[in-house]
Amino acid sequence: MPELTERRPPSEGDDAGSGPAGPRPAVPGDRAEHLLAMHRLAVGPDATAALLGWLARRGGRWTALLDADGAVLRAAAPAGAVPAGAPPAGGVPEAAAGLAAEGAALLRAQGAGSARIDRAGLTGWFVAAGSGPARPVLAAIGPGAGPAGLPRLLADAARLVELCRQVEAAARDRERSERADAGSREAVLHLLMIGELPAAHRIAAALGPELPDPVRVRVVEGPVGRRAEIAVEWAAATGDRSWIVPCPVNHGHLIAVSPADLAPTAGGEPAGPADCAIGVSGAVPLRETALGYEQAFHALAAARSVPGRQVVFDGHGDLAPLLGPAGAGWARQLLRPLTEYAPVRRADPGAAELSGTLSSWLAFGTAAVRHLKVHRNTLAARLDRVQDLLGLDLERLPGQATASLALRLRAVPVLPAGPAAPVVPAGPAGLELLLATPATAHWAEALLRPLHVAGPPTAAASVRAWLAQDARVAPAAAVLGISAPALRKRLLRIEELLQRSLLESPSAKYDLWLAERAGALAERPGRAAGR
Repeated sequence: MPELTERRPPSEGDDAGSGPAGPRPAVPGDRAEHLLAMHRLAVGPDATAALLGWLARRGGRWTALLDADGAVLRAAAPAGAVPAGAPPAGGVPEAAAGLAAEGAALLRAQGAGSARIDRAGLTGWFVAAGSGPARPVLAAIGPGAGPAGLPRLLADAARLVELCRQVEAAARDRERSERADAGSREAVLHLLMIGELPAAHRIAAALGPELPDPVRVRVVEGPVGRRAEIAVEWAAATGDRSWIVPCPVNHGHLIAVSPADLAPTAGGEPAGPADCAIGVSGAVPLRETALGYEQAFHALAAARSVPGRQVVFDGHGDLAPLLGPAGAGWARQLLRPLTEYAPVRRADPGAAELSGTLSSWLAFGTAAVRHLKVHRNTLAARLDRVQDLLGLDLERLPGQATASLALRLRAVPVLPAGPAAPVVPAGPAGLELLLATPATAHWAEALLRPLHVAGPPTAAASVRAWLAQDARVAPAAAVLGISAPALRKRLLRIEELLQRSLLESPSAKYDLWLAERAGALAERPGRAAGR
């Protein structure tokens, strides 16, 4: 039978205890010193492990926090201070495992506050670390009774160790909750980007705040380590009216979907943090959040180099609304093989998933794997399927620009076509007809004007060469006879001229290709295609 020596908290008599061999060595230090040391550890990182390790070193034996059944929750052991055959520090020595379970069971059965069990040359000290039938137990097990003062040291540490474990468990629960909330908010943003408004509204209603309509989209660029802090600051500054999500693609960006009546200028809204740049979109309907994001991203490219580091998108408008019912009809025809696609196998991606993949890839390129949370091979397989369905060469810029325009046209509200509305054939032939209209020519001229009015002589030629090489810097530089870094510098200066992002996604390369093509179609015979 094990010896039960205590059913109360250890007392002064335990500290002065002596064994058959005479007085035991005392635990180094006095009680005040111990309490101060333990409280310092309790407010530090990984407090439970730190406290158990400190106790194990002071007592010279395996020390653990057990649950009410004796299972080890956390443990520590100094080298050489545990029974033979013990595993590395933190493990459960075989000889101590049974003693630990027995000690915890004894406290639970007897309702004791503490106990001592001696068996096979080992002594186990056990102290209740809480209250109630499921209270945990602090245990110290090793050869002999151990140093004098050990029982009181355990009594002083027991509740503190359990409190630290509870705090750490609560922190883990909070982190899981925050991750789940962040994932849900990212899902709402993804649904908005692909135009799935009903589903986005349902999730947003549960999380709050409700999604506004119309909206302005803001892209806030700042230090990666401050994203959470900046999000809290921005939410408070705007009265918690913004839907704020860390960008799943660019880890230095926050995306804020705000009510359109939140003034877009620095004088009408709270200024951004000093170490941030902010791009602000124009006012757009909620269903066009993806367009608003692109506008904000382009404005961000200009905001990095201006005083105040905040720019509102003041572009020349989107091409899609200018194309009217004819453009909407062309887009429907072009996308019909995709939108009506039904996979042979239920597990294969359907029309909505393939459309979302195409939209994400056109916006983010290879970074779409982070946006969609898929493997790169999955992304490649989906794009191959989309390419086959649409009959477009998605490896080339013309095919990409065609698909991008079609997706944007699909998001534009369809107005009833009049009896004389032209029917535009699907595919590149129909696109040529749409780009040859006077409205498109005017849009193209306005978009490209800064290249010719304010840009250096090389600006327009650099952009044309870059577009002709499918927006690849190295081949375009070779055509121009300059180095790739030199062309990259030119394009960065052109970003400031156009107030559009070129080298980072989402890029204005699709609009620039469409504008160049529209300009070529508008040229008089015998005149050069470029501006």
